[in-house]
Amino acid sequence: MKKFYLSLVALLVFTSLSQAQNIRLNLYGAYSFADRFDSYYDYNDYYDGKIKDGFQWGAGVEYMSRPNTGIELIYIRQDTDAPTYYLADGYFANERFTIFELGINYIMLGANQYFKTSGAPIEGFIGVSGGTMIANIDNPDNGNSEGTTKFAWGAKLGGTYWLSPNLGIKAQAQLLSAVQAMGGGFYFSGYGPSAGLSSYSTIYQFSLGGGLVFKIY
Repeated sequence: MKKFYLSLVALLVFTSLSQAQNIRLNLYGAYSFADRFDSYYDYNDYYDGKIKDGFQWGAGVEYMSRPNTGIELIYIRQDTDAPTYYLADGYFANERFTIFELGINYIMLGANQYFKTSGAPIEGFIGVSGGTMIANIDNPDNGNSEGTTKFAWGAKLGGTYWLSPNLGIKAQAQLLSAVQAMGGGFYFSGYGPSAGLSSYSTIYQFSLGGGLVFKIY
């Protein structure tokens, strides 16, 4: 599944570069804040954890369909940990705690609207996006690994300071959310079949950062 999505991204990037007249290449780096996830059925069935804060990096290829409107294909990556307390009746006699190793990939297609005063070097923008989150989680306690693909959406707000006609520095705040992404069989299924929690928790990852913008014609 991961190879399919990566091949799709490569195809879309190649198509955009070969057909578009006005292309921007965006390079991203940001600090992502921690987010909590949990589910409680009863005293014997629950999990409670968080995705730790960390560094996100990525890139986007953006086609300027109009002078102030861009369509962007984005890839964002984060490697982090997910310390989690959990107990599922039928699996465990006692509560367990594991620091899961988590890799998160966002593949998004977004629309950006730009605002700029004539002659000014600063360009503001707002954007929304939708796509998928592909995540992989490793359990260091038993060596098991799980993967999942979930619908994701995002929103961002920021500005670009143009150092030259073709090079700018970007600063932005961004929210990425993966719907029903954490919990359930994502990591509990590594211990055995059928029993245990089946619910999931939506995650919200807020980040502050920026990057570089290159205009390619």
